[in-house]
Amino acid sequence: MTPAQIAAAQPEAPLAPGEAPMQRARARMQNTGQWHPRQSMGRRWSIGCVALEITQRCNLDCTLCYLSDHSEAVKDLPLDEVFRRIDMIRAHYGPDTDVQVTGGDPTLRKRDELVAIVRRIRAVGMRPSLFTNGIKATRAMLAELCEAGLVDVAFHVDMTQERKGYDSEVALNAVRLEYIERARGLPLSVFFNTTAYDGNFHEIADVAAFFVQHADVVRLASFQLQADTGRGTVRSAREPITIDTVAARLRQGAGAPINFDSPVAGHSACNRYAMTLVAGGHVHDLFDDKAFLADLLETTAGVQFDRQHRGRAVRALAGALLRSPGVVARAIPWTARKLWRMKADLLAARGRAHKLSFFIHDFMDAGCLDCERIDACVFMVATRDGPISMCLHNAKRDEFILKPVQAAQGGWWDPLTGQVAAGGPPGHGQPKVTHTRKTLKGRLKEEAAK
Repeated sequence: MTPAQIAAAQPEAPLAPGEAPMQRARARMQNTGQWHPRQSMGRRWSIGCVALEITQRCNLDCTLCYLSDHSEAVKDLPLDEVFRRIDMIRAHYGPDTDVQVTGGDPTLRKRDELVAIVRRIRAVGMRPSLFTNGIKATRAMLAELCEAGLVDVAFHVDMTQERKGYDSEVALNAVRLEYIERARGLPLSVFFNTTAYDGNFHEIADVAAFFVQHADVVRLASFQLQADTGRGTVRSAREPITIDTVAARLRQGAGAPINFDSPVAGHSACNRYAMTLVAGGHVHDLFDDKAFLADLLETTAGVQFDRQHRGRAVRALAGALLRSPGVVARAIPWTARKLWRMKADLLAARGRAHKLSFFIHDFMDAGCLDCERIDACVFMVATRDGPISMCLHNAKRDEFILKPVQAAQGGWWDPLTGQVAAGGPPGHGQPKVTHTRKTLKGRLKEEAAK
């Protein structure tokens, strides 16, 4: 995209009368050449997920932060506006949409507001996930959020956060383990996010091995490639960090030939996904038969799997298969072969196996956006005026977070003062941001120190 195209890009328009969310999603995949039998977008769901940023504040200062230079100066959105955006997400993408409650770090909001936000998302039939660095996400908070309807918690831990006392990615496994124990036993799917960059690329295999070791709790390990965007201070990669090189490190850490291109989520240049079973400490690929996977994906297209209760998920899968005798005929020998290959590990694990998925996401550099990938995006952000691709949002974040918001009680809420002014909307000029030592982060902090 040219700078002019980026500047002109706007959030997604509301659905047209009679247009269904799945219909629009499928059209997007067809128009970008991404539609095929293993495509999930437009078949299983109308969008991969939508980020609901409830604060721009963060208690870390990551060297690869996607927030903007001015984010830290922005006040938290009014609760009424957050609720309005939740309803907007529901109107765009329908029920069962995965909504990432994120920021900044969402745990910096008032706790009762965070609970109310999670409860509202679940009340309208969508699935709330908490995306956090974990510092303030105590077990008591997680338990309270579970009662409000939280489905997933995703902990972001890696060396870009510069946590004091940790000099390597492997050393940070102590933090990961602490977070695993906080969530253990709660009705939550536990995810981990890791940025793959120059500083930890040589340790990615070790991190993957750690997640395999703790697959009894960890359900998904997501690896996001280094991107030149936001206020981060790291601007170039010395090593060839790509989807393929990260996938190779994950296979090395898992000790198995995991297939990363069977199910597809959106554009193949953006995302890769693998699902495995871990038994007796060994990893077994679940998606090694592409033809069978395509049949299974079509058969279960309308089925929603409960990520909190394994039994319900198995029953939902069984119900879908029973309605498709042809797929059952193929599933029986496939299952038999899989169990035979896993027999020794299942015996060692007393018949227990745990699902562990790996996800690789390649965010684009802010100055190098591809129109086709933007059009096929499965990772959206809810803005005042509608959802927009995360990569595009990061490239022009200030345009969205510095916009005044119409207040529920009338007037316009100013994101820099947190005050509501009467009258019509302010002019379109870029507001002046006055920073304090507290709001200086990333590049601005480095410049101020010179």
